[in-house]
Amino acid sequence: MIQIIKKIVKEDNFLSLGGNLTIAVFGFAGFALLARSLDTDSFAQWVLFISGGSFIEMLRFGLTNNGLVRFLSGASEEESKSLVGSNAIISLLVTAVIALILLGVKFIFSDTINNSAYVLFFTWYPLMALVNLPWNNALVVLQAKMSYGKMLFIKALNSGLFFSFLVVNIMALNLSVSELVLVLLTVNAITSLVCVLSGWDGVMLISKAKKRTNKQLLNFGKFSVFTLIGSNLLKNADILIISISPLGNAAVALYSIPLKLLEIIQIPLRSFTATAFPKMSKASLKNDKKELQFLFSTYSGALSYLFIGISLTFFVFAELFVVLISGEQYLNAEVIGYDIVSIVKILAVYGLLLPLDRMTGIGLDSVNKPNVNAFKVAVMLATNIIGDIIAVYVFKSLEMVALFTLVFTGVGIVLGVIFLNKEIKISGKDLIKYANMFYRDIWQKLRSKNGQLLSKL
Repeated sequence: MIQIIKKIVKEDNFLSLGGNLTIAVFGFAGFALLARSLDTDSFAQWVLFISGGSFIEMLRFGLTNNGLVRFLSGASEEESKSLVGSNAIISLLVTAVIALILLGVKFIFSDTINNSAYVLFFTWYPLMALVNLPWNNALVVLQAKMSYGKMLFIKALNSGLFFSFLVVNIMALNLSVSELVLVLLTVNAITSLVCVLSGWDGVMLISKAKKRTNKQLLNFGKFSVFTLIGSNLLKNADILIISISPLGNAAVALYSIPLKLLEIIQIPLRSFTATAFPKMSKASLKNDKKELQFLFSTYSGALSYLFIGISLTFFVFAELFVVLISGEQYLNAEVIGYDIVSIVKILAVYGLLLPLDRMTGIGLDSVNKPNVNAFKVAVMLATNIIGDIIAVYVFKSLEMVALFTLVFTGVGIVLGVIFLNKEIKISGKDLIKYANMFYRDIWQKLRSKNGQLLSKL
């Protein structure tokens, strides 16, 4: 039994899950400490700093990340070096341009920005973008190489260091939100230094970059970058629209709490799709549609089963989760004006829709249809923005913002299934069949070492 457990622990899916679970646990706990230690305005500034940063991350890394993972899946050693070098130089140039743009905006609109909740973002993110570049590059290179153990180490180092400092801060230091951003910069610098010294980020391979591999990544990336930006906006558009609406900073702080809980729900999803994408891409490059269909059906079905349990847990214990992350200060709907528990329950239902939506997107990218996936995300984003505007300006309701999340995700699932079905056969029967096989195989593996399905995933 011990040998079987050791084998499962070393599998790609488990290591990927471990990496995402590590960063999520530290992130969740750190978020809870910040929610308790900062006043509403400072906490809103922190939320917008992180949300704005996430959007920029998608912009600069979305240009090359998915393309790198896809093309490295079937590349020779020399080709791999060229692709990694191209990724490093493109991401460095894009980061420099974005940093200069943010500094320019800060300079031109300094008075407006200094008096807004975005002051931390425009002041410090240009430096953050440069500081965290190496370790973010390292993650995508290691994902493409399926080195999930090293990815786990990087995530644990980065999130663990910052969380440890937050514990010390709440016990003794009580730093301001601006000082906490400086600490975050330092932690990211340490993580990046480790990745550079280990040779994981690919910066030493810039000389290996070729015009052909530059063009290869950029041609794929011009669509995938929109997909990733759109996906990020789907996650952060709610916060951004709420922040400029009459609902104000208090609503931003409150709505960020259910969104943080939603990140926990998505841990298994990010973990399994991180391993699914390179494997599905490899099957696509070999034109093995049978294997591609098998991988899609198994991952989609197994994740859908898993999310029934996860979503039900968050729905039933919604109030408890809110108290765990933020205390009881946001629970009194009569005082704060919004029912945060209802929002959490709505987003728990949204969790049921996530697996099929995400897997159809992964499937379209893996069959080299990033343009189609970009269109799918564009329609979802338009639906979400229109819904959010109606929710905050017409209904003045955060619950309506959450409900429109269900609407745009349903639209994405329908479009994704229609488009991907043109490449491989998508069958609800297959999803159930392979999901049953997946969990039966886990059980058999724990009992008698007979599991065969897990070795293919």
